[in-house]
Amino acid sequence: MQKLGDFKLPHFFNYPPYFTLQPVRETREKQIQLWKELILDYCRTQKIFIIRLEEEFPLFSNSVIERTLSHEAREAFLSALVAEGRAEWLDKGRRNCLILWHRIQEWADIIVNFVKDNGFEDSVMTVEEIRSGIESRGTELHGIDRMILMRALKLLEQKGKLAIFKGTSTDDEGVKFSV
Repeated sequence: MQKLGDFKLPHFFNYPPYFTLQPVRETREKQIQLWKELILDYCRTQKIFIIRLEEEFPLFSNSVIERTLSHEAREAFLSALVAEGRAEWLDKGRRNCLILWHRIQEWADIIVNFVKDNGFEDSVMTVEEIRSGIESRGTELHGIDRMILMRALKLLEQKGKLAIFKGTSTDDEGVKFSV
C-alpha cells in the first residue's frame, strides 16, 4: 500500500481513471464519494484546514502513475464537500476552500468536552491557549484553524455556554466558560 508520509493511501489512488473526471454518472458519483472521504481523512490526520486550488496539494497528484487531477476535478471534489456542509469556499473565485472535517457544531462539542474533561468550567482562557496552549496538546483542538475555532466559540456563546471578550489585540481575546 502506498503512503504519503505516514498516511496510508487507498487502493484507488493508484488507479489512473480516478484522476480523470468520469463521464458516466454512476461511476462519477462513486469517484466523487471516494475522493471526498480521502480529502476529509487526509486533512483530519494532517490537520489541514485550507486547500488552495492554485497551489500543489499532495493528494492531487500521484507520481507513481504519473497522474494529476485537473483543476476541474479538484473543484468538483471540493464542491461536493461544500454541498454536504463539509467545506466552504473562502472566495468567490473558488480558489481557497476551508475543509470542515468536523462540522462547526462538532467542534463546539469537542470544546465542551475539553472544558469538562480538564475542569475548566467557570475558567478563563485566551483563544490562543485553546489553539496552542499546553492544555490543548494531544487534543484535536491543538492547532485548530482560528476561523473555525472562533465560529465554534460563537456558536457556544449563542447557546449561553461561554462568553467571548475582546482584548487589546486578536491574540489576547478571551473566553469565560460557563458550561
